[in-house]
Amino acid sequence: MSAVPGLRQSARALLLRDLRLVWRRRGDALQPALFALLVVVMFALAMGGGREILRDHVAPYAIWVAVLLAGLLSLDSLFRGDAEDGSLEQWLLAPLPLPWLVAVRTFGHWLTTTVPLLLVVPVLGEFLYLPRAQLPVLMLTLLLGTPILSLLGAVVAALTVGLKRSGILVALLALPLYVPVLVFGAGSVAAAAQGLDPTGALLLMGAGLVASAVLAPLAAAAAIRIAQG
Repeated sequence: MSAVPGLRQSARALLLRDLRLVWRRRGDALQPALFALLVVVMFALAMGGGREILRDHVAPYAIWVAVLLAGLLSLDSLFRGDAEDGSLEQWLLAPLPLPWLVAVRTFGHWLTTTVPLLLVVPVLGEFLYLPRAQLPVLMLTLLLGTPILSLLGAVVAALTVGLKRSGILVALLALPLYVPVLVFGAGSVAAAAQGLDPTGALLLMGAGLVASAVLAPLAAAAAIRIAQG
């Protein structure tokens, strides 16, 4: 059997396993979306509910912050469950590249936690009076930026997988890495709202996604080997 079918079969099996686990805990999958909704509501209340202020100055930044913070909720559990039940040790012994398994797990995590969150972004935009003309640019930045956040978060989660109760540590380590993505993502929407061309920032985010997709699984795999060594 060639290596490519083996990689595909392992990815399919791992994704199906993750989807079954999420289906059993369907309520957990909604927590990031509900948390993001609460963050947006708090932003609106803190700004006094002024339509012009929210529309012109707050909306894209608040939505990006809400999505970023909501993604931190489940970051600590990315590899912890596998470490606790011994699956992570099987990953090290499997005749498959560990970075490949890490990449598949990270994609599954993004698919099950971030995609439901992205589906409610139009609703969050309505809460903040985001002009509908800005919604396509906002969604594009989120589609480019949230996988980067998941990949960077996978490295941090792998570094702390051997620690107990590392939730706050994961957040403290991940947030500085998230700042450039936040700046480029929200800044692209703000630039488009001012009539400027956001193409440059979007291209940089695309390049960052490619670089993260290549390097982050390698770094996370190395961190897992160290933690399980």
